[in-house]
Amino acid sequence: MKVHSPTAVSAPSGAPQQWHDIDWWRVQRNVRAMQLRIAKACREGNWRRVNSLQRMLTRSSSARYLAVRRVTENQGKRTAGVDRVLWDTPDAKWKAANGLKRHGYKPRPLRRVFIPKSNGKERPLGIPTMTDRAMQALYLLALAPIAETTGDPNSYGFRIERSTADAMGQLF
Repeated sequence: MKVHSPTAVSAPSGAPQQWHDIDWWRVQRNVRAMQLRIAKACREGNWRRVNSLQRMLTRSSSARYLAVRRVTENQGKRTAGVDRVLWDTPDAKWKAANGLKRHGYKPRPLRRVFIPKSNGKERPLGIPTMTDRAMQALYLLALAPIAETTGDPNSYGFRIERSTADAMGQLF
């Protein structure tokens, strides 16, 4: 007969318990599979299914993890918004990913910064909070398959994984 100590706590086998436990290959595979389902439903014109799949994607933990990762592992990760909050520790990233919820979310104002131009003048730049950036990244994951499916097949400007060099057969 096995006796368990009262301090031992078991966790669900598949679910990560902290930021470093996340299997990024599995997360990307889950999000990609859901995006492919959204694109297929969009091609078929089944908009009710598109809507439900988008809702499912934005509420999934995989998409939330990926959105937080995108925001915290880019060039602007050290730039805080008006709330002066940065997600620079694994614990902060974990709490942020689990706190990304549509219910009760309200975007904050932008932090206004003026950056110099080459002619000596300055131009304004609005910096959103980390939460706002993560929500934008989360909804981008759900909207990108529709934009790519319904977009012009011959358009290469400002498109993910496309450029004019790709269209011309890699000139260089």
